[in-house]
Amino acid sequence: MSGTGTRPTDRALLPTATGTESLAAFRAMLRGHRLLTFAAVTVLVAGTAIGLLTAPLLGHIVDLVVERRGSQALTLPLVLLVVVALARGATAAIGSSLVARLGETVLAAVREQFIERALRLPLDRVEAAGSGDLVSRVTSDVSMIAKSVRQALPEFTRSALTIVLTLVGLAVLDWRFLLAALLAMPVQVLSVRWYLRRAAPVYAEHRVATGALQHQLLDSIGGVRTVSAFRLNSTHAALLEGRSASARDLALRGLHIVTGFFSRLNLGEFIGLAAMLGTGFLLVDSGSVSIGTATAAALYFHSLFNPINATLFLIDDAQSAGASFARLIGVSNLPAESAEKGGSAPVDGAVKVTALSHEYVAGRPVLRDVDLEVRTGERVALVGASGAGKTTLAKVIAGVHTPGSGSIALGGVDVRELGPAGVRRAVTLISQEVHVFAGPLAEDLRLARPEATDEELRAALARVRALEWADALPDGLATVVGEGGHRLTVTQAQHLALARLVLADPPIAILDEATADAGSAGARVLEEAALRALEGRTGLVVAHRLPQAATADRVVVLDQGRIVETGTHDELVAAGGRYAALWEAWSDSRRESADDEAPGKGLDPVGSATPAG
Repeated sequence: MSGTGTRPTDRALLPTATGTESLAAFRAMLRGHRLLTFAAVTVLVAGTAIGLLTAPLLGHIVDLVVERRGSQALTLPLVLLVVVALARGATAAIGSSLVARLGETVLAAVREQFIERALRLPLDRVEAAGSGDLVSRVTSDVSMIAKSVRQALPEFTRSALTIVLTLVGLAVLDWRFLLAALLAMPVQVLSVRWYLRRAAPVYAEHRVATGALQHQLLDSIGGVRTVSAFRLNSTHAALLEGRSASARDLALRGLHIVTGFFSRLNLGEFIGLAAMLGTGFLLVDSGSVSIGTATAAALYFHSLFNPINATLFLIDDAQSAGASFARLIGVSNLPAESAEKGGSAPVDGAVKVTALSHEYVAGRPVLRDVDLEVRTGERVALVGASGAGKTTLAKVIAGVHTPGSGSIALGGVDVRELGPAGVRRAVTLISQEVHVFAGPLAEDLRLARPEATDEELRAALARVRALEWADALPDGLATVVGEGGHRLTVTQAQHLALARLVLADPPIAILDEATADAGSAGARVLEEAALRALEGRTGLVVAHRLPQAATADRVVVLDQGRIVETGTHDELVAAGGRYAALWEAWSDSRRESADDEAPGKGLDPVGSATPAG
């Protein structure tokens, strides 16, 4: 449940994998690509080793010059330098390509595994975490890993190999050069430890803060009409400002840590280079090595600056990518929703709710001992003030939430026997937050029934009176809609959802304020479409407009999580209870609206939003 003022700590965020779990998952993915991994490492090692020949060749040239061997003696070393450069460039290109291919393959596996598991998570688990948490993982976290795979991974691999093989080269020249180079290592190791201790928690917090910010953006923008209606603009602006400030402050903390990290690395470089030059001077002075060898050693150490800095700099990206990878693996490791426990199937569209209670926060029940029976084919409207529990009851019946206590039977079968998949086949829930998937309109419809023919798609659209506008699209049912395509109106998007309902053909349908965002004229069109979509099936309608409840077979009134009235519209108005008070309040608001309306404006005869919520 995502309330307008929910704090990120109030949400049960989806888990993040531990370092051990992340490493185990990474190894498991690499095991499936051993040949590609071996080829990439082999080519990169060969290319790095070839590149290390440059320093000895330059040192040899120095010795030739010192010995005054003449220009002809320089020909072979210079030719070898050109050959080394070409060979190094070719192997580096091939090796980088193989590493990038390996990285993209692993990234695709991570992404597919994440999506596969996310789509099979229990719905109440996703709702408890909030949409922003899941969205931030599938967008910003995946983008962070992709950036590291495409840019950081090849560079990191080359740099790490260069460091290792260069140290081997220094040992081959003279072991004392290696000792001099290693004098910089304590400073570098301490710098890395200093950085990791401070950076890892900051990056992890930043990812959570980013998820909280996205959740608030989705909550505020998606419910902008409700926010405006209840004058919560300043409250939501303050929430957005606070969560934006939190994400910004964490980013600045990370930047401060990176700056301190590199200032320490510069100190290590100074110590190492000074030690290398001093060692070279002493060894040349004592006749232990030639000037060319000392030159080669100095060039070797100088050539370590960029790889070491690149490797340590990429730790910054690795920390961010590692945090993102752990968030994806955390979801991938979650158990999927439980399978069906029995072979029973609903015999009809009846709904029976017995002693149902539910709470989102312990000690604060939203539903209390609800008993409700809906006959097959009956259309029941759920009415009540905001917060009465209408939507929660609808979602519990639809299987989005697991009831805290009590039981629900669909078509005579307990939902615990049906399992989540069985409940989804028996019940279809349509809310006001429908989604238009990017792609051809026909494929969007076929999400409800993949094997549906074009004739069946057209019949479903015709049933909800949407065929006329669908045919008027530039390419008819082949028109690309959604993101990057033809943008559908709110009314058209709800038409699309109702047509999917017709194609899915469940015995039970629940409409949760499915006409709320369409405006008065659009709501009238959608209410007629909803009635046609519900024909032949049991319907539960969370009524946003009281005239919608008035046309139902039965009205159920909720107040503070309990059913306080039930009956037909006429019976409840005559009874003078809670529903009658709501109806009178709505009627008064319409009369006041009619008095204020100028002649000729085309007054909406049935009204817009009602106090019933």
